[in-house]
Amino acid sequence: MRARVAGNGNAGRISRHTPTLVAIIMVSLMLTLFQLYTAGISMFTAWIQRDVHLVLILILVFLIFPLRRGGGVDRASRLDWVLIGLTLASGGYIVLFYQDIVNRLGVPSTLDLVFGGIMILLILEATRRATGWVLVIIAGTFLIYNFLGPYIPGMLGHKGYSLSRVISQMYLTTEGIFGVPLGVSANYIFLFIFLTSMLEKLGMGDFLLKLAMALMGRFSGGPAKTAVLASGLMGTISGSAVANVVGTGTFTIPLMIRNGYKPFFAGAVEACASSGGQLMPPIMGAAAFIIAEFLAIPYISVVAAALIPAFLYYLGVLFSVHFEARRLGLTGLPRAQLPNLRQVLREGGHFLIPLGVLVYFLILQYTPIRAGFYAILAMFVVSFFRRETWLNWRRFQEGAVAAARNTIAVALACAAAGLVIGSINLTGVGLKISAIIISLAGGTLWLALLLTALVALIMGMGLPTTAAYIVTGTMAAPALAKMGILPLAAHLFVFYFAIISAITPPVALAAYAAAGIARDNPMTIGFAALRIGVAAFIVPFIFAYHPALLARGETLDIIWTTASAAIGVLALAASAIGYLARPANRLQRIILLAGSLLCIHPGLFTDLIGIILIGLGLALNLLRGEKAPAGTREAGIPAGEGESAPGE
Repeated sequence: MRARVAGNGNAGRISRHTPTLVAIIMVSLMLTLFQLYTAGISMFTAWIQRDVHLVLILILVFLIFPLRRGGGVDRASRLDWVLIGLTLASGGYIVLFYQDIVNRLGVPSTLDLVFGGIMILLILEATRRATGWVLVIIAGTFLIYNFLGPYIPGMLGHKGYSLSRVISQMYLTTEGIFGVPLGVSANYIFLFIFLTSMLEKLGMGDFLLKLAMALMGRFSGGPAKTAVLASGLMGTISGSAVANVVGTGTFTIPLMIRNGYKPFFAGAVEACASSGGQLMPPIMGAAAFIIAEFLAIPYISVVAAALIPAFLYYLGVLFSVHFEARRLGLTGLPRAQLPNLRQVLREGGHFLIPLGVLVYFLILQYTPIRAGFYAILAMFVVSFFRRETWLNWRRFQEGAVAAARNTIAVALACAAAGLVIGSINLTGVGLKISAIIISLAGGTLWLALLLTALVALIMGMGLPTTAAYIVTGTMAAPALAKMGILPLAAHLFVFYFAIISAITPPVALAAYAAAGIARDNPMTIGFAALRIGVAAFIVPFIFAYHPALLARGETLDIIWTTASAAIGVLALAASAIGYLARPANRLQRIILLAGSLLCIHPGLFTDLIGIILIGLGLALNLLRGEKAPAGTREAGIPAGEGESAPGE
């Protein structure tokens, strides 16, 4: 289950003056200018827009991930250039003969089928190169399913379809390759990735790290809290758990280790904090835009619904690192080592203006395309506020290449997922799988939620978040909606579990990324991250039952539900780490766990019982606990795991 991450430092390492490098720069600039033109001046028809976007992405894949790789220098081979030629032919065919194809009203010609078959094969090969085999196998399985229907007994069988019918569905309609997911990539995703890539090139990443250090560094366990805040802020402009780990972890993980945390715990904190970045408004993961398109709702509605769950996620992580720091007697960093907050804001505060512009126009119900375009214009303007951040041609070129690289995995996930959705629409298997989920759950909602969560976690272990959400959501979310779940809650439920698959062993990609920096076992890091981020596995079940956590309902209900859930998250973190006001013994941890689950579960009666139990746990902790001697315990090993806690 190996996956390459487009846009990282190892992808497409090329010598400085090769034709391949020149081609990458030129195509990246073409993609950037095309997207900016269509966002700010004139949008093409949906089919043409998506086709041109896909063609440029495929060309970049065959340049950045050439067939022959070795010696640290990658050059496109003759076969790669042939594939680029086929890409231009199959994509250009739609542009040149668009009106003829439309006039044929779904009756494909021989050339339609030839170029359509070539396009499908090109997408599968490009997906293999950029993301690995998993998504290719899933998309290929659904394609084959179109033909094998008559030979499959039972509910999943169907009449079967001819090769021409399948190619026509995938290539000549907007219900296959050129469906909603690729439309989101072609319309929104590149704009937001370009915005964030340019901000990073201008120095926003360094500004966010300094801001986090200035705000959190002086507190107990300050480096870990800095990592949480910095990764959350970076997640707002990144959207990739692995990229977030690599971007902030190289600084925060060594800092945490020097402060007294064990390497595996430091890696787990960074993995957990980075994975939650895709939950962070206003720029969430790409799947958030697809949710808005699937449900035909404004993107700002998805952002608003994600606010409270994201707050609870990071609150849980912060409480975990705080209790761990207190248990170990760790202190904050000396004031002399911390950046001055006023100076940090003075030097980099202007980076926040484009994000403010984005949120402002989204609140005014502007489309994400227009809001993103205005945010990019604001970014160009504010770059000239300080001489050190002036946007020159070199920075623009680097930002365009970085944005193009970072878009590859998302765009290909959307295109390959289009093959899956096209097969689902053609065969009707989505409705059948929804019925199977309902049947397996026996009409029991919590069991249907559990089955959906497991599928999303499994899919997310080998797929990018966007693809994992699309594949699972198109089949499972309708089943949950049929059982009475709010459609937005159903889709967010799948989205959240696709995200936290990055910290779920055995394939926890964020943990593997952190392991390389922390120099510790990735499985150990994964299980520690699982414990730190345990609230993330519970909160989605709660908002599925009670939409108040999605900011839906009466204001007082939303406030009370959020407050009780926050208390529950605090107690859950204390139970997981084994520390509240003092080290907690096993009985206290059990009481805190029970109280936390009751508080997180919505309902006045359960909330009150939960608060009483948490209060009892706190009282016992104060009366029967002992203060841990500063620095006497090893970081990252909660009391009660391998040793007895004081007071037992």
